[in-house]
Amino acid sequence: MEIVKILLSGAAGLIGRTLLSDFLDRGYQVTVLKRCGTKQAPPGLPAIDWDPPNTPLQFPFSTEPFDVVVHLAGENISSGRWSSRQKMKILKSRVEGTRSLVDGLRSAAKPPSLFLCASAIGYYGNQGDSPLTENAHQGYGFLSEVCSAWEAEAFRIKQSETRLLMLRFGVVLSPRGGALRQMLKAFQRGLGGKLGSGQQYLSWIALEEIPWVIDHILTTERLSGPVNLVSPHPVRNVELTRVMGRVLHRPVFVSIPAFLLRLAMGQMADELLLASTRVLPEKLLASGYQFRFADLETTLHQQIYGD
Repeated sequence: MEIVKILLSGAAGLIGRTLLSDFLDRGYQVTVLKRCGTKQAPPGLPAIDWDPPNTPLQFPFSTEPFDVVVHLAGENISSGRWSSRQKMKILKSRVEGTRSLVDGLRSAAKPPSLFLCASAIGYYGNQGDSPLTENAHQGYGFLSEVCSAWEAEAFRIKQSETRLLMLRFGVVLSPRGGALRQMLKAFQRGLGGKLGSGQQYLSWIALEEIPWVIDHILTTERLSGPVNLVSPHPVRNVELTRVMGRVLHRPVFVSIPAFLLRLAMGQMADELLLASTRVLPEKLLASGYQFRFADLETTLHQQIYGD
């Protein structure tokens, strides 16, 4: 498909900023979908304000149809302890935002050819050592419920007119933000170590890999439905700890018991740090995609030292 116009939500986030830069470098016309009262990122791009669920999203008649819609917006799941109020914010930001966007796209004179909606491997929950492809069953827990409800709203798009992909992101690694930035602070101070038993799997993807994956999706029309955005080589927490220590030349003697993590973080500890989710990118590999960042140690070296 020839791609000219892209609508992007969540452009101010870590992934959104990376994709926005890549789209502009490729010469695409990008319009930012932004919540009312928030900053447009970066300034100067065309923008459409939205305020889900208070105001239905309506595209102005002067707007030409979008070829692709990329929907990334949602409350940060690690921005605060999961109180009942915070959990509701996380859920509503995804469900109501996606519902508003899909309703707007369904009522548009011409729907987009492609709708990419973010989701997460939290869909699978804690499934131990079981390898999880896109066909694996839904897990249990708060994040699994959020992802399921989130995806259900996206699936309301008219799939006879629009190709839909649910992007189930793994843990995105980048020293510029997210989990890796927090880990670097601890390891650089000599406080890095395994969490709980250390046997839980972490399924990760390098931030730099994501634009390559999205470009592959844009040009591979047989891809649809849920797609796991993860490296083909998930690692156990204990192995992540060893690799971080080697890359940063820091000791890794610290071990944080599960009960201390639960005491400090509550339910977040069980679902974000102690859950084992061994996810594989079966659909991407089957479609011929070749990962550029598949080895964890090499990836961390490149991200931290630029080599």
